[in-house]
Amino acid sequence: MTEPLRVLLADDQTLVRTGFRMILGADGIDVVAEAANGGEAVEAVCRTRPDVVLMDVRMPEMDGLEATRRILTGTPGEPHIIILTTFDLDRYVYAALSAGASGFLLKDVTPEYLAAAVRTVRTGDALLAPAITRRLVQRFAQRGSGAAALHRDLASLTPRELEVLGLLARGLSNAELAARLHLAETTVKTHVARILAKLGLRDRVQAVIVAYETGLVSAAARGAAEET
Repeated sequence: MTEPLRVLLADDQTLVRTGFRMILGADGIDVVAEAANGGEAVEAVCRTRPDVVLMDVRMPEMDGLEATRRILTGTPGEPHIIILTTFDLDRYVYAALSAGASGFLLKDVTPEYLAAAVRTVRTGDALLAPAITRRLVQRFAQRGSGAAALHRDLASLTPRELEVLGLLARGLSNAELAARLHLAETTVKTHVARILAKLGLRDRVQAVIVAYETGLVSAAARGAAEET
């Protein structure tokens, strides 16, 4: 049997935590701990070792961004972190994605999508809403926003890997990449895995950020992407 999925909820609003606990519990997902601020979240992660953390951005004492950084740089068996926000374009969310968060959700997410999102990141996949993520990265990449930039040298990538990275940054799924490049989906997955390994990236979200921050995806390409 598959081990139960273990989740930690970090949000300073009791009602939000209660609602999410009920939603996840109804879907067979265990909420192993709750935290009302980032400091509590860091401590609870060390104590309970959850698979996934749902992390609010704005919390007292220590915000979700700093908590994310601490968890993903110093916790053995790092969990996957999903950032929660009430805004779809938020520089704090961008910084958290740069720090290694696996994706983000708006707090008005549907119950079905919340449970699906938690299960998605547990498998190691990034939680990418392509249109929102693309707009988020376009807005804050290369702007000196104070976010933790992901500086990477793309010289180690082959021409094909650069092509895959550029298309990935425009929000294409593995299936769409395979169709565009006339490759098997398993081959695309191999290319993506090699890109992440060569660049020392956690997941596809960070790969998207690198593609924009390095200028691999040009302004013209971004405009074209918005029209599709």
